[in-house]
Order: sequence, then structure tokens, then C-alpha cells
Amino acid sequence: MTERIDDIEKAAGTLRAGGLVAFPTETVYGLGANAEDAAAVSRIFQVKGRPPSHPLIVHIGGAAQLDDWVEDVPETARLLAERFWPGPLTLVLRRSRRVPYEATGGLETVAVRVPDHPVALALLAAFGGGVTAPSANRFGNVSPTAADHVRAELGDAVDFVLDGGLCAVGVESTIVDVTGEAPSILRPGGVTREDLEAALGRPLAVPSTSGVRVPGQHPSHYAPRARVVLVEPERVVAEAEVAQRQGRRVGVFLPPSLAGAPVEAHAAVAVPGSMDAYARGLYGFLRELDQRGCELIIASLPREEGLGLAIANRLRRAAGPRPERL
Repeated sequence: MTERIDDIEKAAGTLRAGGLVAFPTETVYGLGANAEDAAAVSRIFQVKGRPPSHPLIVHIGGAAQLDDWVEDVPETARLLAERFWPGPLTLVLRRSRRVPYEATGGLETVAVRVPDHPVALALLAAFGGGVTAPSANRFGNVSPTAADHVRAELGDAVDFVLDGGLCAVGVESTIVDVTGEAPSILRPGGVTREDLEAALGRPLAVPSTSGVRVPGQHPSHYAPRARVVLVEPERVVAEAEVAQRQGRRVGVFLPPSLAGAPVEAHAAVAVPGSMDAYARGLYGFLRELDQRGCELIIASLPREEGLGLAIANRLRRAAGPRPERL
């Protein structure tokens, strides 16, 4: 316990000094900087290779701090914060002048959330301010759900890695725009659409495009080195075997309906029937097939309900166009 406290104090000191700290949340590991230090925030973009127009999320220690970071808080936002924070929900609101434009991608809106992880909350309490953080990986790559993933990908570019074990949710937070009259989901994630609609007592739109820029909207995102191809569940084995016979090193995501089915492929992963377990393991599965030398991954989309909506979103973006990688 003493070692963990020492690590948290070291991480908080690194943030105060303008450094970058990778830290765990319940969703994925974040690459954090002092949210009010424009130079430190800019360094996040440099380390990740992230376009500066892509906004970041400001992590705060509790809902009571929300008014410190945004211009005004509508009742819808307060209701959602009270119901889902700490938790994997990000709210998009009008920024206060406390938030530098470097953190918002030049926008007048800011994305804010309270992470549901004891190490993250302890870090925020020790630091005493907001921490701006995207996922702790190179832009567009598979998000990290363990400290070793961060070390392997970013190495010495991170000043301190705070190890909090494996992430419990495994996919990023749900992003909800509450700046207009009708809230909408800009990125599905760890809080389901169904739970949000139940809390608000109204249906929520999930637009395919939005005028509000938020993290995770790039056509290619969350992507392994291998090319991802999506097919219907019943076609997974056949498509994989065709590609394998053509000389490709094929990895397969076997859906629950094909659990235990023989498949001629370089490597295979059995997809859990539980969407919670699938979300928790998704990025690890993609990393595993990369590490096993697969050049092509054949997968199918789950039913887009509950966490299946977020998993499908990540798989579609992992399969998105990547001309620079082809």
C-alpha cells in the first residue's frame, strides 16, 4: 500500500512539473497531462502523433468540480453526472476559460468525465486539478488496457507509468453531447444507450456524423497492425479459410455461435458470449493476434445492443480505411 501511495505522489508531482503520466481508468489507460498546462497538453499530441484538432477528455475528481471546468451545466448534464459518475460516461459541455484551446482542439466545448478507478481517483485527489488524457497509445492504434501495453508502445516518451492492473470495462467511455436541446451519443462506450435512455426517460440519437468533434471519430481508429475484415457471423470460418489458403496469415474472431468449430487459420480467438467479457477482452484479443503474426483478422459484429453497440463501433473503426498502412 505504501508503494502505491508513493507511486501516486510521484505521478502527481510529474503532472505538476509539466510531465506526462500514463494512468489506469476503468475503461483504458490514459496519457495524462495537467489540463491547465497548454505546453504539457500539446506534448500529448506530439507523443501520440495525434492531430491537434482532435479534442481530449478532461478527467476530474468528482461531479462537484464540474462547474469549475465548464461555462454552464444544464439539468440534463447534472442528472447524468449524478447517475453515472464516477463511471465511463463523458459529457460534452461549454468550456470555461480555465480549459486551454489545446485541450479542446480549438473548440468552445470540452469533454469531461470522472473515472471509476481507485488509482485514477487517488491521482486526481493528490494532484488537485484536472488531468487531460486520451488513450495512452499511438494515434489510431489499439487502446491499452494494461500498463505493459503502454510501456511497449510509448516507452520513454511517457515520464511515469502508474500501474493499476487490468482495466475492468475495456472500451472507452460513452460520449454524450449535452450542449443542445436534445442530448445525443457521439461515441458509444462503457455506459449503454439503454441505461442512458432509462435515466433520462427519453430516446437518444446515435448520429453517424456530428458537428461536434470528439475523441474516437476518425474513420480508422482502435486498429491493430493486421487488416480487419468484417463479415456475417456464419461466414467467418469460410472467409478465414479462403484467405489462409491464399497464403495469408489469418486470425479469426470466432463468434459464440461457432464456439469450438474447427477452422483452418493461423490463429483463432473465441469471442465470449457475455458482452461485458467481450468488451473487457476486445483490445487484448486484437493485440494477441498482432503478436502472433497475423496479417489479416476476420471478425463479425455483435448485436448492437448494450455493450454490443460500443464493441461494434470499435470493430468498424478498426476495419476502417488505412491507406498509409496498406
